[in-house]
Amino acid sequence: MRAMILAAGRGERMRPLTDTVPKPLLPVGGKPLIAWHIERLAAAGIRDIVINHAWLGERIEQMLGDGSAFGTRIRYSAEGTALETAGGIATALPLLGDAPFLVINGDIWCDWDPAGAQRLGSALIARDALAWLLLVRNPEHHPDGDFAIDAHGLVHAEGSPRHTFAGIGVYLPAFFAGCEPGLPARLAPVLRGAMRDGRVCGALHDGRWVDVGTPQRLAELDVMLR
Repeated sequence: MRAMILAAGRGERMRPLTDTVPKPLLPVGGKPLIAWHIERLAAAGIRDIVINHAWLGERIEQMLGDGSAFGTRIRYSAEGTALETAGGIATALPLLGDAPFLVINGDIWCDWDPAGAQRLGSALIARDALAWLLLVRNPEHHPDGDFAIDAHGLVHAEGSPRHTFAGIGVYLPAFFAGCEPGLPARLAPVLRGAMRDGRVCGALHDGRWVDVGTPQRLAELDVMLR
């Protein structure tokens, strides 16, 4: 299975830290934030990784290189300007192949084990679904959540209780069929369309998850990891 790490965001809420350093390279727990993802993927046996980038993207390539230092193979999908989540993934599809793939937001930290992602991809095909989402308990800064999940593991745009999308998902390439490569496209509308058709599955993660979206949360995560 291949994986994609989303790293094209400008990180406006992280300024001034991100004025000179791309958000995925901000240090936390003694290493760049994105390194936690790469190392976890490698430990799970997922070694073929795609990273998209825009703002200061050359710094990301200079730091990570071809991924061999992590025991991985990294390829890059460069965006002149950030294409939003769905647009960035659609543009990178030629690097991701025809099989289900894992996507992780570069600006989160989570202890979820990606070792089961291959099985999740096979399960999507078996039940004619297009996407699998990891949900987490709502953090204080996002109390209303994003989606609901039912007893059958289907994720819905409406319903209660609502949980927060962790920024981790497994997708079939066909999920992005309506997104034109090279054009901006948000993920949420595409997800909601697939949810209406009953083609989005998911699970609720009870472990640790942090949306590293502000300098304060970055500092708090640094303390936790150290």
